Amino acid sequence: MIQLDEKIYFYLLCIVPVIVVLFVLLLFWKKRTQKKFAELPLLKRLTPERSSFKSTLKLIFFLIGLSLLIIALVNPKIGTKLETVKREGVDIVFALDVSKSMLAEDIAPNRLEKAKRLVSEIINNLASDRIGIIAYAGQAYPQLPITTDYGAAKMFLQSMNTDMLTSQGTAINEAINLATTYYNDEEQTNRVLFIISDGEDHSENSTLSAVEDAKNEGIRIFTIGVGKAKGAPIPIKKNGVLQTLKKDLEGEVVITKLNQTILEDIASDGDGEYIDGANTEAAVTIITEQLNQMDKTEFESKQFSEYKDQYQWFLGVGLLILFLDIFLLDRKTKWLKKLNLFNEKTVE
Repeated sequence: MIQLDEKIYFYLLCIVPVIVVLFVLLLFWKKRTQKKFAELPLLKRLTPERSSFKSTLKLIFFLIGLSLLIIALVNPKIGTKLETVKREGVDIVFALDVSKSMLAEDIAPNRLEKAKRLVSEIINNLASDRIGIIAYAGQAYPQLPITTDYGAAKMFLQSMNTDMLTSQGTAINEAINLATTYYNDEEQTNRVLFIISDGEDHSENSTLSAVEDAKNEGIRIFTIGVGKAKGAPIPIKKNGVLQTLKKDLEGEVVITKLNQTILEDIASDGDGEYIDGANTEAAVTIITEQLNQMDKTEFESKQFSEYKDQYQWFLGVGLLILFLDIFLLDRKTKWLKKLNLFNEKTVE
């Protein structure tokens, strides 16, 4: 397990491309100035020992050394001791709708990005709860099993898109059925499922049956609606550029609407609550309050308790490379010249 102490120092790496640009501009300026002084063949005769590649090599050495020193400031650490700790929390599964209707832009920037932001903000407000993620459209797919690694959860969350599942449509029942397999702790009584969707459901009858089964297993189902009742068309884009709007078999533009009724029914039958996701802050506040009111069950998890600093390796190698860079001169190296590794021999 790797831990970074001061991630903010990574911004210093922005210096590297700036130095490269300045170096390239300097080379152009030098060549233009030298042309005013004399032709290239004459310059080579006047400075026979000047290397044509050493300046670039010195720059590479300098940038590598500088980058290593910056990484040393970040201070990477490696976990050395893994121990079992006891936590109290709730098992939470997020089922995120990734069907094409989630591309509608009635909520900026679109329904899917809004849903991802909602889940991310909910995770930010969690303390020691375990979380899992499910993606669903015409079928459900396990995205992340139950874990306490919130960083990994956010990484998987951001990678979710409407192209990740080949089976289109919206089958909420599939997501609920898959969610029931996530809670593998027999003693865990606090089980929560959040369904984040626009409410379009092509398996409504099966959904209510799945809700009943989940409820019998002690799972409380909350639904979060994203979208607006008046609806919006589904844009089809390529490289971020609008190509057309999704149309039905008759050639009419499809308007997808928030189906708040089905989401309310699912939450009601699932002993949960329907939450309007239009206002992120308000929705997160309601969800956080609901979770805080639930009894927390103790469970065990493993985590690294001790970390060992690794900055000294980057500092040492970085200083060594910068030290070598000082003694790397712009003139040709005699023994390298004899080997002619860099084609430095002057052709008579």
